[in-house]
Amino acid sequence: MTPVRPETPAHSGRRTVAVLVRDGVLPMELGLVHQLFGTARSAAGEPLYDVRTCAPRPGRIRTDADFPIYAEHGLATVAAADTVLVPASHETDEGLRPDGLPEELAEALRTAAAPRGAAAPSGPEGACGAEGAPGYRPTRDPRRIASICTGSFVLAAAGLLDGRRATTHWMSADLFARTFPSVTVDPGVLYVDEGRILTSAGEAAGIDLCLHMIRRDHGAAVAAAVARRTVVPPHREGGQAQYIQRPVESEGLTSTSASRAWALTRLAEPLTLAELAGHDAMSVRTYSRRFREETGLTPVQWLTQRRVDRARELLEQTDHTVDRIATEAGFGTGASLRQHFQAGLGVSPGAYRSTFRGR
Repeated sequence: MTPVRPETPAHSGRRTVAVLVRDGVLPMELGLVHQLFGTARSAAGEPLYDVRTCAPRPGRIRTDADFPIYAEHGLATVAAADTVLVPASHETDEGLRPDGLPEELAEALRTAAAPRGAAAPSGPEGACGAEGAPGYRPTRDPRRIASICTGSFVLAAAGLLDGRRATTHWMSADLFARTFPSVTVDPGVLYVDEGRILTSAGEAAGIDLCLHMIRRDHGAAVAAAVARRTVVPPHREGGQAQYIQRPVESEGLTSTSASRAWALTRLAEPLTLAELAGHDAMSVRTYSRRFREETGLTPVQWLTQRRVDRARELLEQTDHTVDRIATEAGFGTGASLRQHFQAGLGVSPGAYRSTFRGR
């Protein structure tokens, strides 16, 4: 077998994103990667990513729709990329087994997942681990590999998920767990960030995962601009539920969306659960139940996350002191902001600002 030799990236100032497609690929998943990473811009308007469509053999690729696509690049681009995304191909993914990939493909994926200068990944990340995990800090080594939907079967078959936590589409989760018992499967979340290895659920969750990676690379402001251009929510937490099973009898009843929009304009105020429920003319008990049905979070969890988002934007875009940002984001005191930042992101506000300010 001829080893895969990583090619030299064409744009040294941009991060290279390789989208690995196979016969039967879902066009929407390929398109969303190009759309989201392709529209990310610096403050000067320069593209931040170079997105390339790759295949085990460059050329014409069948999709699960009525049209083919053309992949210009091969596995050398995959092996050299800063980020590799593996979208689903339902016709092959669920038939994969451990060590079931062609060796050339498996080697390219392992190379893509390894840190710079290393031969292969060495288990779950420590200091450069998942956002929200203890010890997380932004890292300048951009190497990582991620899957969308049942693309997780490909990563698992290459051995990249052994000993790690991962997710996939909820309809495939049981089969995934049986096929790859060395992987800890979480079927109820949108995406899982294990540092250099990331997995997401179905197609829409792939949007959340891409925005999450852009946010880690370039901060909340850049990710929010991409989301705004694409007209999608700027931030859904990875731990949010994949889907919501709403009881039939609740159809047609009032949503909590109005109070959520209202709260976003008043984050600096000490909002109470009773005020939120009253805005939607519900009892606190009904409001709390409906809120969780619609978002997968409690009102307090959702409000805290939105306040952290606001604090991130202010840290990136202003010279305000931590105490002033804490007030404007609704945390009240700098100590409270630091506590929530450390609990949610694993870094201090100062460390976050020094990483992302001016990007």
